[in-house]
This record gives sequence, C-alpha cells and structure tokens, in this order.
Amino acid sequence: MTEAVTLRPIDESNFLDAFRLELAPGQEQYVSGPIRSLAQAYVYREQCQPFGIYAGERMVGYVMVIYDYDIPEYDIWHMMIDRAHQGRGYGKKALERCLEYIRTKPFGGSNRVALTCHEGNCAALGLYASLGFLPIGQRDDEEIELALELTT
Repeated sequence: MTEAVTLRPIDESNFLDAFRLELAPGQEQYVSGPIRSLAQAYVYREQCQPFGIYAGERMVGYVMVIYDYDIPEYDIWHMMIDRAHQGRGYGKKALERCLEYIRTKPFGGSNRVALTCHEGNCAALGLYASLGFLPIGQRDDEEIELALELTT
C-alpha cells in the first residue's frame, strides 16, 4: 500500500461508487453492502456519518460511524473493503481513520467505541484485536460484540 488512506463522506458525488463496491465470495455472511447501510444512514442521519474509504482518489471500501445516544457510545457499522482491494492493509488504515474521526466527538462525548463481528470472520477479529478492541461477553446470534475505550 503506497497511497494514503482517507475517509470521505458519502454524498451525491460518490454514492454510486459506493454502490459498485463488491464483497469477495462468501463474505456476504459477515457484512452487508453499502446499499443497505446507506438506507440506515438516511434513517439515522442525525447521528451517523457514512464514509467512502479511499486509497488515493479511488474508493476501495465503505464504513459508517453512528452514535448511540441511549448507551452512549460510537458504533462502527458495515466496514467493508472491495474484493479487488483486499489484503493491502486498507481495512486497518480505515479503522484507524474512523477512530481519529470519533476522537473529534462529532455527535457526543463518549470515548467508548463498539462494533460487532461474525464469529467466523477470523481476519476481521484479528484486525479489531490489533487495534485494541476486546470482546465484552455479549453476542447477537453469531455476532460477537467488541469494544474499545479511546484514550486522549
């Protein structure tokens, strides 16, 4: 990976690029694609931000950051890297960019960041662990909940 990885908000200029992102065969069981997530972003638009993950000028993935006011915590939803761009470190860099964004407290003051991951998605579980996410002992069917407390 030689190109800088950045997050850019999904808007009218790039949402079709997000729709074109594809999961690798078999990954549909682990994460839904951007179309479903963007529908959720519309519903929760006062408390979330969907992003395209860019390597240089090319969209290589998608992720959404949402704030849960009831808990309160930030959640990372639907992170995916396009099948043609996997295995290049983009996922880790994108997650680091998400944590940088969350540190700015765009929706609320919580330092807690949570996400869920399918128990069979060993690659993603390893990625999350490498950045300090730990299982908190809660599950939703085959999804394991992980959390991280941000430090300043």
